[in-house]
Amino acid sequence: MVVSENIGDGIRVDIASIIGIIIGVTAILGAQAIESNSFLTILQPSAALVVIGGTFGAVCLNFSLPSIMAAFRSIRKVFVNDQEDTLRVVAQLMEIARLARQDGVLALQNIVPQIENNFLRRGVQLAIDTNNPQLLHDILTTEVSLEEEHGVQSSRIFEAFGGFAPTFGIVGAVLGLIQVMGNLEDPSQLGHGIATAFVATLYGVGLANLIFLPIAGKLKMRLREEIMLKEMIVQGLISIQLGENPAIIEEKLLTFLSFTLKQDHFLTEINESV
Repeated sequence: MVVSENIGDGIRVDIASIIGIIIGVTAILGAQAIESNSFLTILQPSAALVVIGGTFGAVCLNFSLPSIMAAFRSIRKVFVNDQEDTLRVVAQLMEIARLARQDGVLALQNIVPQIENNFLRRGVQLAIDTNNPQLLHDILTTEVSLEEEHGVQSSRIFEAFGGFAPTFGIVGAVLGLIQVMGNLEDPSQLGHGIATAFVATLYGVGLANLIFLPIAGKLKMRLREEIMLKEMIVQGLISIQLGENPAIIEEKLLTFLSFTLKQDHFLTEINESV
């Protein structure tokens, strides 16, 4: 379960992501400062140029520019979760199910403008316009599948960053060693030169394992949460169109929830009934 803090309606800051970056960077810089009394020794512009420039170049060769730009825009999801609360969507679906059961699916037309979730609103409108559960299922699941394919591209791009960065770290180290070997006439500078050369390796491995790969993992998690929510909506809308009992629909929806969310749902129902 991701630790988060609400900053607005449906928007939550992912505290875990912020803490992770702070701890990781602090640990590396702190360890260096303890060993050499300064972390400035690992600040090497030439090494950073090789690693960052080479990695970006390789990624640009591997993916299209619009895809790369979309991936960087998606970084916001690593720190902010603006997905609508799942329990809130369940409650909305149950209200829709009860209204459809009582007055028919066509009665839902009056509440369509009031539905905040875009996917749910389109789904309800489609359920009204088509009296065919299979067609409703096909249209909505196709949309979900395409969104999943587009969304997973961002995580693939950051995985590529994580794969290329260590390699260019080695390239930077080799270039540094070449410079060192070219100045063997001054043995007193060999130790410093070799240490400087390996800074590029530190940059490559550090960026990959502290930034790029964790971002890819968090984006995958966010995407899965979004897809699960939409799959739940699809299941609920099909059941509503089939005229199933709201109690049965609720049980179906609850299967999509984690144990913690189920507990929250039941506690909410108990509080409302008191």
